[in-house]
Amino acid sequence: MAASERATTKIYIPHPDEPDLSICGILEQHAPRQDTMGRKLVLILHGTMGHKDYLFQRRLADRFPMDSFRFDFRGNYETGGTWKQGALDEDIQDLNAVVAYLKSTYGYKIELIVGHSRGSLVAFRWIATTEDGRNVPAFVNVSGRYRMRKILETPAAKVWQESFEKQGYFEWHITVARQAVVARIHPHDVEQFCAWDTSIVWEQFPKETDVLTLHGLADKTVPPYDAVIYARALSRRSPGTHTLHLMEDADHNFTKRQDDVVEAILQWWDARQRDELQTGIWLTEIRENTAKL
Repeated sequence: MAASERATTKIYIPHPDEPDLSICGILEQHAPRQDTMGRKLVLILHGTMGHKDYLFQRRLADRFPMDSFRFDFRGNYETGGTWKQGALDEDIQDLNAVVAYLKSTYGYKIELIVGHSRGSLVAFRWIATTEDGRNVPAFVNVSGRYRMRKILETPAAKVWQESFEKQGYFEWHITVARQAVVARIHPHDVEQFCAWDTSIVWEQFPKETDVLTLHGLADKTVPPYDAVIYARALSRRSPGTHTLHLMEDADHNFTKRQDDVVEAILQWWDARQRDELQTGIWLTEIRENTAKL
């Protein structure tokens, strides 16, 4: 479709639960002059201290053959509020606000959610526990954590603990969208994060929703085995499928592999459109002759 037939619009969504907060997002439309009532939409959710345009998010929106919306959760980049390590429930509130607005204002129907890391955790819970979520036909889980307490074994957690003992909190200095940001992490934030229940995917995740789990084998933030756990939990459902794609030499953020992530998602989606999905392993490239490997 020609670029002239597309429109990119920045939107500020009033938050129904937080009167002083507006959620900033980008709506990508393929046919902006046509009625959007009942039109299908992709939601793209970022991870911890990320934003709507980092990693593969914008690239995926640019190439996906469907309207899409990507946004900043509260306390991130262009959305106000305070970011909290353990407040995943507030992210759920933000997602509810976004979906309600897109439905009431445009008439969109959520067809696919793509979540990275923390965004995947939020999407898993939202799909499993809300009426709108249970009606979402497809989900892509990128670098999603299952064993929450494993975060305590990371090098970052050791730094947090040292700072907790010295001053009661940890100050995280990070650059987000080329802006210097300082976020505070408290011990109760970490405990709240670790208490997030991911086991609901075994019994509460919709049986009809097709899922692609994509994880880098060089991920030092979330162990790749967590992707295997999700595959085990979600492969038990029918008629929904679960496809596992493990990307060799890829880290948690898929550094220098953003196009590979987009390509894997697009190929999986294309197979789904052709009704060719099967539960199992997904490979974007298969080499039949292994003699040269």
